[in-house]
Amino acid sequence: MSKILAVPPKKPTEVDIIKPLNNLIQSTYSGASAEEKAKYSEAVNEFSKQRNIAIWKFFEKYESSLEIVYAYYDQICSLETKIPVNELQIPFKWKDAFDKGSIFGGRISLTHTSLLYEKVCVLFNIASLQSNVASTQALDSDEGLKVALKLLQQSAGIFQYLKSATPAAIPSEPTPDLSQDTLMCLQALMVAQAQEVFILKAIKDNMKDQIIAKLCCQCEEFYADVLRAMQKESVRNIWEKEWIPAIAGKQAGFHALTQLYQSLVCRAAKRIGEEIARLRSSVDLFKAAQTRSGNSAYLDEFFSRARRNLEESTKDNEFIYNEMIPDISALASPGKAQLAKALPLSSPLASSFKDIFSELVPVELHRALTASDMRKNEIVNGEIMKLREATQTLNGVLASLNLPAAVEITDGGSGLPPSLREKAVDVRSKGGIESINTYLKELPELLQRNREILDETERLLDEERDSDNQLRNQFKQKWTRIPSDKLTEMFRANAKKYREVITNAVEADKIVRQKFETNQKGIELLSMAPEQIQQAIPAAGGNVDPNCPSVQRLKGLMEAVETIKAERDAIESELKSATFNMKEEFLSALQKDGAIDEPAISLSRIGQVLNPLQAQVKDSVERQATLISDIQQGHEQFVTETGSCGNSRDKLYQELATAYDSFIELLGNLKEGTKFYNDLTELLVVFQNKISDFCFARKTEKEELLKDLTTESSRPEIGPTPTLPSHYSSTSGNDVSPATSTPSVPDAPAPSAAQVPYPHQMQGMPMPYGATPNMPYPTYVPPPMPQGFNPYATLPYPGSPYQYSGFPQGPQPGHYGTYPGSFAHQQGGYPNQKPPGW
Repeated sequence: MSKILAVPPKKPTEVDIIKPLNNLIQSTYSGASAEEKAKYSEAVNEFSKQRNIAIWKFFEKYESSLEIVYAYYDQICSLETKIPVNELQIPFKWKDAFDKGSIFGGRISLTHTSLLYEKVCVLFNIASLQSNVASTQALDSDEGLKVALKLLQQSAGIFQYLKSATPAAIPSEPTPDLSQDTLMCLQALMVAQAQEVFILKAIKDNMKDQIIAKLCCQCEEFYADVLRAMQKESVRNIWEKEWIPAIAGKQAGFHALTQLYQSLVCRAAKRIGEEIARLRSSVDLFKAAQTRSGNSAYLDEFFSRARRNLEESTKDNEFIYNEMIPDISALASPGKAQLAKALPLSSPLASSFKDIFSELVPVELHRALTASDMRKNEIVNGEIMKLREATQTLNGVLASLNLPAAVEITDGGSGLPPSLREKAVDVRSKGGIESINTYLKELPELLQRNREILDETERLLDEERDSDNQLRNQFKQKWTRIPSDKLTEMFRANAKKYREVITNAVEADKIVRQKFETNQKGIELLSMAPEQIQQAIPAAGGNVDPNCPSVQRLKGLMEAVETIKAERDAIESELKSATFNMKEEFLSALQKDGAIDEPAISLSRIGQVLNPLQAQVKDSVERQATLISDIQQGHEQFVTETGSCGNSRDKLYQELATAYDSFIELLGNLKEGTKFYNDLTELLVVFQNKISDFCFARKTEKEELLKDLTTESSRPEIGPTPTLPSHYSSTSGNDVSPATSTPSVPDAPAPSAAQVPYPHQMQGMPMPYGATPNMPYPTYVPPPMPQGFNPYATLPYPGSPYQYSGFPQGPQPGHYGTYPGSFAHQQGGYPNQKPPGW
């Protein structure tokens, strides 16, 4: 058997995958704990090491190298289910496998940021390595034959898969090795060589001559198909220089073997005339194989046997049988038996695959979990908003009626009412007015930090765009990159949304500050010591009779107010702590239906958990309406009985009660606002990292294209491709007729500003979720970055100077066709199954 033709590998380049992949995982799994993030980072480092080892194993022709590259490919397949691959900004660069380039290295390369592109290139190199390992096997042993057969058919299956996978991974012009015509040729070549190995095994096992003849006839057709495919204009100049002669020689050789073994069938049947005709054709074809390939020593034994048999049969026919020798073209084909085929790509490829990113859930599941969590938080925040609105309304009614201070007894008209005393103590325990001033001082600094990050992010985008436009104006049509404005539409849209978030936050700051200024005097007074507060309060005109019926009624109603407030605190706490794990339900749906109906599943589960709490919220709000009505009626009775008339002391009590409520609200707003700005900073940093990765990838691509254009402009003109020797186009004095058949290779399968002091919730905003009228800084659940944009996944293949329609074309080499009498155009033959006794 001749040497197996091995496909050269694509040349890889090392890239930094740690930073971009960490940024993407941090963005996608933003709700992860610190421990989980540490595990993710460790996995990314391991993945980087795995790639750096695997990409150079493609050049080692050892079976042990296969498991290493298989594991890397399996890890890519696993990773692409767990991250939005179209957002990964890693500039993967691979050079063309067949490009020899110059003494300075290969010229043809392609850079893409798509993980799918990396996957396709790795798969190509796996198929290449399989063919190289197959070529090193000892084909005189059963084990070597077994390994070669398996690897060649697996390699054919990968090339078949790449024909459909490559266009999806590389929408632009691919390098020549990944073109459809090239992949078709390589698939057909691997199948033909696998059929060749089957023939070698059949001969080694002394199988029936008829079966071997059919196997050889099919193999001859396979090589004829390969030969025609490789001589297409689109690919004929890319192959190794010895490939086409070798394949032409193989086609002739297996045609010769077909005739030789069919002649043995004729000898056994005493059809001497047909035997001699086939032997004569076999001898001529063996000579043609020697002439074409120039390396046919593997056929010498069969050639000698054919000549020896021809000599013996001719003598016997002359002295004994005297049969007529039929014309070879009139003889029927022995039929065909196809055993070799492209094996479908399996997953995983490695015999023992360990997923480095096992801690990451599938991206579809993660998105469903995130959406479910957001949906739950929206409902929870809505219920909390209802409670807080109701409480604010109740506090407003009580403050306007000077309750409960109006019905509390003080010592001889002096001193503070107990309720106000408690409020003053609470204000001082929470830091008083100093705490408010501290937060108000920090907010502008936090705001400015976020502005600076966003400004820098937009500057990076503008700088990249200006650079691209400048080079586009310089090189005109040669600058074939996709314009920056087209790639950055989603980046620009999200930057604009972040800018709106900051603008809304500024308005929220103004509303909070106005509320503080309105109640500043009362908060300052509540922040003083009790003696200082007492000095500021006017003397009372008299005491309230504690035995007055209206006083007793109002005191009872004030106890009911405290009770309903305590209930609401408990309900709010339960709402905030309500949790449920949707992972198992989503996984079950994903495995059963292949998709997750997140809204239906989430709403059903959320309803089970939150419906009882929602019922309590509704009951609390309804009971408050009755309570307020009773308080107003009781207060009217109290004024009638006691003659209380809203003197200056009562007015001050009202101001202090209102100031206390405003203090509590402002303190909560400012704490939430501080958290809001800090969380927004995290989002903007992630956004900035994405922009930085994008700009780096574009810079890498720009440098590659500039290098190509500069090299092209300085390269001397390449001469024409030399014509192959004339003896490659004929054999034994007979012209080679072009093939008439075509290759047959199977294909693979908003509330008002007065109500909402901090940023309004806007649809599609990449900002903290759940802003509500009385929750200006809502409980924050870090959202993922906006999904669905693909700013830099498809870099165009440089169309100039290496667009392959523009390769330098010289005189065409000699055309190899099928031989006169070739069986390559015939159909039918042996069924696609192993012959008896295999």
